[in-house]
Amino acid sequence: METQTGGADLETLARVLGRVRSNIERVIEGKPDVVSSALTVLIAEGHLLIEDVPGVGKTMLSKALARSIDSTVRRIQFTPDLLPSDVTGVSVFNQNTREFEFRPGGVFANIVVGDEINRASPKTQSALLECMEERQVTVDNATYFLEQPFMVIATQNPIEMEGTYALPEAQRDRFMARVSVGYPVEAAEIAMLNTHTGLNPLDDLEPVTDAAEIRKLIGIVNQVHVSHAVQRYAVAITSATRRTEELSLGASPRATLHLVRAAKAVAAMDGRDYVLPDDVLRLTRPVLAHRLLPSVEAAMSGRSTTAILDAVVAGVPVPAADGSR
Repeated sequence: METQTGGADLETLARVLGRVRSNIERVIEGKPDVVSSALTVLIAEGHLLIEDVPGVGKTMLSKALARSIDSTVRRIQFTPDLLPSDVTGVSVFNQNTREFEFRPGGVFANIVVGDEINRASPKTQSALLECMEERQVTVDNATYFLEQPFMVIATQNPIEMEGTYALPEAQRDRFMARVSVGYPVEAAEIAMLNTHTGLNPLDDLEPVTDAAEIRKLIGIVNQVHVSHAVQRYAVAITSATRRTEELSLGASPRATLHLVRAAKAVAAMDGRDYVLPDDVLRLTRPVLAHRLLPSVEAAMSGRSTTAILDAVVAGVPVPAADGSR
């Protein structure tokens, strides 16, 4: 039997996320939608991919989120010479004990900041596959479990930039959402000159919550109700991406799962204990677009993946049910 989400739980969630949001916005100004997306992925137990040109604050955003939570944080700088063992860990022979000892890699933390993930080779990028999906790492036939919450916040430059590798499809599919920071508005950029040209604003950022509290928020989100009509709507959208001739790779079942989990997080952040079709609809771009591949014909005609996705979603009937109990 499903446990109902209480009003007090949703108030707790709003209060905690409000503190985290205010903390992040001390560093990242004028980007409320991007901050909301990051918080949505955090409480939906997903991983976030931040893609944009250099210098717009991708790493600053990921660091600000990590520092706002009193938990273990590791940063991995992805470079062409980075090895898979640097990410997952390695077994080292101890001369004194005459036994192999496991030395954990960069993924052993609550929040892992992967900076410029697409500058490492696909082999190294693939080292993240197991830990992102199964929350565990297997090295030399031994399995090591990762603590909850576990979130990878990865930044990458657009594929057109020099020195980048395309993320493998399996890797992209493990990111719940992809967001772009974008250039700031003029007022925010002027404000940035006043706050960022002296001390680094990250230096003054103190944690406003901890890992235990985030685990409670994740539990609250898990209790949000999703009606059968909304479930069918989410499946209809992802199924439609697999049938269109404009896409050579549609959304996976994992994408459907991520879409619904993110919708539950959005509903909880809006103070509701049930998901509306609109919650699913507004998440289609950030949750689905980065997983899709256009067909050769669509790419040659200049059709973007986002435009194809929007057309596909527009053709799926929205359920009349309001999603409430």
